Amino acid sequence: MASILVIYDSSTGHTENMARLVAKGAEAADAEVTLKRVDEADVDELPNHDGLIVGSPTYYGVMGASLKKFFDDSVKYQGDLSGMVGGAFTSSGNLGGGNETTLLSILEAMLIHGMIIQGSASGDHYGPVSVGEPGNRAAEECRDLGRRVAELADKVC
Repeated sequence: MASILVIYDSSTGHTENMARLVAKGAEAADAEVTLKRVDEADVDELPNHDGLIVGSPTYYGVMGASLKKFFDDSVKYQGDLSGMVGGAFTSSGNLGGGNETTLLSILEAMLIHGMIIQGSASGDHYGPVSVGEPGNRAAEECRDLGRRVAELADKVC
């Protein structure tokens, strides 16, 4: 059974709702899921998990400052997270508001750690995106990301 850590930041509640959907998807794949807001998370938890899924609101086309700080603090585990499975999701205020670049900023940090990124051949390729409150499409993409990360982590770890 894979252990998945879902970390998110949320100012409006939209990204938090997405995080809960991602966690449900991972749980549906029989993963042990820990869901935490970034200000409640500790980088020392990272090595205890097989997968990491990170969600951020879109701020100027990149992840929010608190998540960036979390990744900056994770440098103490540089090399130790290699092989961990990762994924990302984001919400924004409007279409074309920097969603994909926000996802890429999260995925870039994961790649620097040597993590294995779970993308999608269909739908939201880099990770689920919601404009405002997640609708049916975004909700399904979130659950699917959680499930796919958990299944891949179970195979890899």
